Amino acid sequence: MKNDFIACVQNKYIYIPFLLWFAIQLFKLIYDLVTTKKFNFKRIIGAGGMPSSHSAVVSSLATLIGKYEGVSSPIFALSLIMACVVMYDACGVRRAAGKQAALLNKIIETPGLTSLQVSEKLIEVLGHTPIQVFVGALIGIFVGAIA
Repeated sequence: MKNDFIACVQNKYIYIPFLLWFAIQLFKLIYDLVTTKKFNFKRIIGAGGMPSSHSAVVSSLATLIGKYEGVSSPIFALSLIMACVVMYDACGVRRAAGKQAALLNKIIETPGLTSLQVSEKLIEVLGHTPIQVFVGALIGIFVGAIA
């Protein structure tokens, strides 16, 4: 059990993407703190913003696998396809859900339009713009290539 944990911690396919995710989320937290002068812990675990940590993580993993296992390996094909799915989802489906949440929040806040009582606002920053996904992917490819 202890050896499995150590092997997991020393696995570059695990710790490099996780460290990259943490670094990007920390960057977003610090950037948000500097620009708004408010500490928002949700930035460390929340979705959205520049750059996309989701894109960076999956592209760094795919790059690492391609570099060390070979681009003709089945595991590289799997990681590349999953990276594309995650990036498409971040830029498409989750972004659309965020736009819908923003619209619903406006509808609920409009006086006289609805009598709905809502205990909390919907989360609006769910997805990413294409440029946020692209920059995240570039960072991930760079980190995977130099690791």
